[in-house]
Amino acid sequence: MDRTAGAAKAIFITGGGSGIGRAVARKFAAEGWFVGLGDISEEGMGGTRALLPEGRCFTVRFDVRDRGQWDEALAAFAAEAGGIDVLFNNAGIPIGGALADLAPEEIERVLDINLKGVIFGAQAAYPWLKARAPGSCLLNTASAAGIYGVPGGAVYSATKFGVRSITESLDGEWAADGIAVRDLMPGFIETPLLDIAPNRKSNELIRDRVGTAGLEITPVDVVAEAAWDAVHGERLHTLVGKTARSAQFASRFLPGMLRRRNRTAGRPLG
Repeated sequence: MDRTAGAAKAIFITGGGSGIGRAVARKFAAEGWFVGLGDISEEGMGGTRALLPEGRCFTVRFDVRDRGQWDEALAAFAAEAGGIDVLFNNAGIPIGGALADLAPEEIERVLDINLKGVIFGAQAAYPWLKARAPGSCLLNTASAAGIYGVPGGAVYSATKFGVRSITESLDGEWAADGIAVRDLMPGFIETPLLDIAPNRKSNELIRDRVGTAGLEITPVDVVAEAAWDAVHGERLHTLVGKTARSAQFASRFLPGMLRRRNRTAGRPLG
């Protein structure tokens, strides 16, 4: 990446207060990068900061749903870091359950954070990434749920199919600017998000449903390594974990079987 000699590369991470964001922050900081954390949780960002080398972290509390806050957050980070080499569009929340059971406000919140937040992030980051090109990168967190929809995942899958589409669209749109666009497509990852209910009507944790379904839970450090490889590699979509790889294989080579399995799966995951 084009940087002043001796200057550290800089990555800004949304959802940096926990889970995947925290693991990626630790990985990039360990590699000598200056890390920016954006989150709505001051406590979460403080916890991440405590795990990073002294003087290698900047935090800003903001809401990814607010376009103006995006501009303020990135400008503040760029002033501290000297620029932005990578934006990791990672903030997201889960939702699951039968579509008919979901409240409109639940649906709107997931759409706003998981999809609108990613679009606003890409738009706000563009001038900063262009200034660092060639070699800068927009990295988005998509999901195995963006490979093939499953019962109980209509809204969440819609957001992650959308993130996948944004990645593919901007890969073409920003190629002439020298900005790489990539995404991660993880399955179920060992993060605190597994220990919440998938919707307000459910009292069963996501972790319990995943276990009942016999699905793999991937260690979060595996995602951090995948993020590093994605930023430095050429692959557009990076699959993370057995669940994601199985979904990709089935959707490509066994779509009929996958559809039949969905239609006879019983109660939705979530």
